[in-house]
Amino acid sequence: MRANRVHDQPAFLLHHRPFRDSSRLLDVLSADHGRIALVARGSRSAKSKLGGILRPFAPLRLSWVIRSDLGTLTGAELHGMPPALRGDSLLSAFYLNELLINFLHRHDPQPEIYRVYEMTLVELAAARQPAAPLRQFEIVLLGLLGYALSFDHEAGSLEAIDPGRHYEYRVEQGPVPVDRSSGTMVFRGSELLAIGRRDFEDAAALRAAGRLLRAAIRHHLGGREIRSRKVLRDLHRVKLGSAREERPE
Repeated sequence: MRANRVHDQPAFLLHHRPFRDSSRLLDVLSADHGRIALVARGSRSAKSKLGGILRPFAPLRLSWVIRSDLGTLTGAELHGMPPALRGDSLLSAFYLNELLINFLHRHDPQPEIYRVYEMTLVELAAARQPAAPLRQFEIVLLGLLGYALSFDHEAGSLEAIDPGRHYEYRVEQGPVPVDRSSGTMVFRGSELLAIGRRDFEDAAALRAAGRLLRAAIRHHLGGREIRSRKVLRDLHRVKLGSAREERPE
């Protein structure tokens, strides 16, 4: 098979792991070639200059040669400063990476997803709370992958969502009007409309978006849960419990 050589390609490192004695296996999101796997030979050795370059969330320019599903890295440079991600924002960025690894097929160019990912990293670094940028990313990602969610009209009709009614959201269909106000996938019409507008100033709408998107993502992943999201959720529970314990009687 003829080798395909790529030079100076914008990319982000999604994940890496040790490979053989001193190399690393890289999972990369590239601007024009989609998600690819590369071997970075000798990158774990003490003499390698790649250790400080091949980091998640850093904007990179990569070169490689590839003959099959697995390519070989031939060059890597930083192309700008990585966003200042800390705390929940850093965990949220790892969640983005895990989402992409689970959803994207290798060698399937997704330039729009690349641009949205790049923009979301910047938004996470600037946000006081990462939940709103995460929900926006999830909505856009599902839409670009062909799993767009409907928030404006009832399933099976052209009836507009009534802000005062309750709806059960069925992932494969959309919102279905119901006469009950409780249930894991039951939402007020006003919440669905706010999610559709990406209006997350209302805390209730933001919580509803998290509940709906968590279920939609799990559905499309065949029931698998994203591990980093579970870690983030567990940390929030610990913080909430600590705050309650410290609250004066």
